[in-house]
Amino acid sequence: MAAAASGASAGAGAKPGRLNVPAGMAGSLRLDASSPASSSSSVARLLEIPKTPSPSKVTYSDRFIPCRTSSRLHNFALADRPSPGSGSRDDGSAYSRLLRAELFGGDASPGGDRQDSPGSNNLFRFKTDRSSAPSSPFAEKLDCAGGAGSPTPKKAPRKVPKTPHKVLDAPSLQDDFYLNLVDWSSQNMLAVGLGTCVYLWSASSSKVTKLCDLGPRDSVCAVHWTREGSYLAVGTSLGDVQIWDSSRCKRIRNMGGHQTRAGVLAWNSTILSSGSRDKNILQHDIRVPTDYISKFSGHRSEVCGLKWSHDDRELASGGNDNQLLVWNQRSQQPVLRLTEHTAAVKAITWSPHQHSLVASGGGTADRCIKFWNTANGNMLNSIDTGSQVCNLAWCKNVNELVSTHGYSQNQIMVWKYPSMSKVVTLTGHTLRVLYLATSPDGQTIVTGAGDETLRFWNIFPSMKAQAPARDAGLFSFSRSHIR
Repeated sequence: MAAAASGASAGAGAKPGRLNVPAGMAGSLRLDASSPASSSSSVARLLEIPKTPSPSKVTYSDRFIPCRTSSRLHNFALADRPSPGSGSRDDGSAYSRLLRAELFGGDASPGGDRQDSPGSNNLFRFKTDRSSAPSSPFAEKLDCAGGAGSPTPKKAPRKVPKTPHKVLDAPSLQDDFYLNLVDWSSQNMLAVGLGTCVYLWSASSSKVTKLCDLGPRDSVCAVHWTREGSYLAVGTSLGDVQIWDSSRCKRIRNMGGHQTRAGVLAWNSTILSSGSRDKNILQHDIRVPTDYISKFSGHRSEVCGLKWSHDDRELASGGNDNQLLVWNQRSQQPVLRLTEHTAAVKAITWSPHQHSLVASGGGTADRCIKFWNTANGNMLNSIDTGSQVCNLAWCKNVNELVSTHGYSQNQIMVWKYPSMSKVVTLTGHTLRVLYLATSPDGQTIVTGAGDETLRFWNIFPSMKAQAPARDAGLFSFSRSHIR
């Protein structure tokens, strides 16, 4: 019986007008030979297969794929409608005309003579736009605003004058890597240590004042202003730390504690930190009569770099032992000991734009600027500058920093952060650029070197305008004496 049914199915498939299917599919279709009427209707339904379009015609899919690169509405065939005279009946013709009028303007209103491109009646079918000109009033604006496919115009590099706008002679300015003899106050007063004396130079009036003379048995090793700019701390070769009132040229405190020279100073509100060749860091509180209130001992050689963070919570210290240590106010031991440098760490600066970000520079055998996240102790980046890094300063107006260098190129370099691309390289000093300070407005830096000159450079934009610094022309060659 099964063989007969299979033979009947095969025979039926051979006749014209009947469905011819493989033998394996006959069971799944369940064609009942005993009911000719149902068999005929089933076959008729199966024969109603849509016609396959010709391969020569372009076929578009009904799947909607969003494209946000432009606002070209004609991509979606909203303007397509039956051509006049086609004879086809459009039940929604009034709605279609109203929709076109709202989308394309008054020229597509009912009764208008807008000529639409021929196409299918499928309203939201996506079509690939192959036109070169923008058809939407918004397309041109998007292209001008740097939309997809249009290259973003590159910002012109900021121009920095290559020559200093002022040069001061500074006789007896020491060529010593471990000293810090130049600082610029918030009241626009420059302090410079020359031999046994400290001189003040007013940047607004160019007036020079002799603050003090330590005598023949002592010499100036470091100067550092308070943040208010009224008092100046002076570190001496005998290990003393003195506090001077700049307005009265009077010493108000003398604090001991170090066994040898105090070559680096850093203020934190009323706390003054001093680093010495005796490997210690002393914390002096000018409100109490004692010389110091605490001692940090962590370096194995002279402390030559010292900077408090902008929030006064962390102190970074660098030493001749190639280490960068990070301290806080609550601990007598460093919270971080960073040992990746291979030379003395004098150059230290904290970012004013990002919390817990500090940069440090290594000496001649290292030549690198390294960036650290003090929250976790990770090194973020390391850049080989090609020369001994003597000083670092972060600009408060823009996210850039300046580095000064010694052996062997004696250059000044400005960097963009975080890309660390060079903005400019400045030359002019003939010996190591050991000293660096920034003006109160953040636009000008002063550099000092063993060639006994102080040079002023306009390298950073202002906080508001951020306009490029202008060259001072002939004034660049002006030269005067600081004493």
